[in-house]
Order: sequence, then C-alpha cells, then structure tokens
Amino acid sequence: MFEIKIKLDKKKAAPKKEKSQPSKVGKCIKETAKKLVPEPVKAFAREASEDIDAICERDPAVKSRTEAALLYSGFHAIMAYRVAHKLYENEHFTSARFVSQSARFLTGIEIHPGATIGKGLFIDHGSGVVIGETTIIGDNCTLYQGVTLGGTGKDTGKRHPTLGDNVMVGAGAKVLGNFTVGSNSKIAAGAVVLGPVPENCTAVGIPAHIVRKEGKKVDPIDLDQVHIPDPVSQELCNVNRRMLALEKKIAALEEKDDDSNE
Repeated sequence: MFEIKIKLDKKKAAPKKEKSQPSKVGKCIKETAKKLVPEPVKAFAREASEDIDAICERDPAVKSRTEAALLYSGFHAIMAYRVAHKLYENEHFTSARFVSQSARFLTGIEIHPGATIGKGLFIDHGSGVVIGETTIIGDNCTLYQGVTLGGTGKDTGKRHPTLGDNVMVGAGAKVLGNFTVGSNSKIAAGAVVLGPVPENCTAVGIPAHIVRKEGKKVDPIDLDQVHIPDPVSQELCNVNRRMLALEKKIAALEEKDDDSNE
C-alpha cells in the first residue's frame, strides 16, 4: 500500500485594507456644502453645541448629549431665545415676543428677546425663571429654578441686572435692579439681591449681604438661635421707659401745684 501525504499550507492572513482616503470629489462636495450653509446657521449651531457642553459639564444627571438636546427645557428655552433675539435685533418685535412667549408656554421659562446672553448658559430645571429685557448675562453662568433677573419700578433704559462670567444664582433667588454681579460670584438660594455684588463673592439673605469674598469669610456667621433680639420686645421697652419718664414729670408738676396751693 502506498501512503499519500498531503501538505496543506496555512492560509496567509489577508492583508489589511488601507483606509480609503476621501476622494477629491468628496472633498469638493463637503467644501461646497460648507460654503452653502449661511453663516448665521453656523453660528447658531456653534452656540447650541456650547450650550449642550455646559449641560454635560454641570449636570451630573445627564447621560448623553442627545438627552441634553432633546429633554432639557432650559436648553429649549435658550434656543428659542437665540431665534427671538435675532428677530428683536432686526426690529421684528412682535414676532420676537411671539417666539419667546411660545417658549414660555412650552418650558415655563420666560426670557425677554431683548436680553443679552453669552455662551454656555445653563438653566437647570428652569421652571419659573424670568429674565428681563435689559438683562446682560456673561459666559458660562448657571441659573436654577425660580430665579428672577428683574427690574424695580417703571424706570426706562437699563433697569435689569448685569451678571459677569461664571456666576451662579441659586433656586428662588431674586436679583432686582440695574447693578452688576461680578464674575465668579454666587447668589444663595432664596436670596433677594438689591445692590451690586463684587467679583468672587457669595451673597445670602433677605436683603442679601456678602458672607464670603475671595473664598474667605467676611464676618463670622452667628448661629445662636436662642439669644436673638426681639424687635417687638425692644419697642415695648422703649415705650415703657418713655412712660416712666412722663410719669416722673407729671408727679413733679403735681408737687409744684400742691406747694403753690399751700
């Protein structure tokens, strides 16, 4: 019997295909498409991307850029504002207000189209936020629900606050009037700010006062909840002192009358 041995060569690994380089035609098409897109549309897309970046950086609850773009009412309100603001700048005031009020109906956030807002604004939750006509907001600011950036009285011209860059305004805070909140400052939740706040400060209270500046406490906070002055009691004490003084005067006058009668 004959033994037949057959040798099988191992399959040679197929050479990796080199990534196909985009053709010149493809490059031309892309460049032509970019040129056809109007510059305002490009600017709008850049602003939208920056606003989504702000949400992803500052909200730990967000899971993806898609979620931020589709499901965040603050982002929708800002995008509507961008459109309304362009209309407002071109003096289409009624159309601008229509867009802003439609966004208010859908999101619960009212941004006047005349306001000036920088890039990277993050409105977290957003319900009840109001931003007035002459408000100026710098870059990378954060507003929480219930914030009001409003005016006082019926003044004309600049009557709303100006926020610097990287300002945080806590939930329910009210910033009312024509003054500046400096860059990198924080307004505590529920505070009512009626005057200017310097840079790198923290303001709390009603009316708000500065408690931190450059990361250091301005005044130690007194947490004594027992020995608190009672304004009503103080007024009663003042009245009592005055009554005693009047009683002494009356008694002295009565003594004089008695002496004169004798």
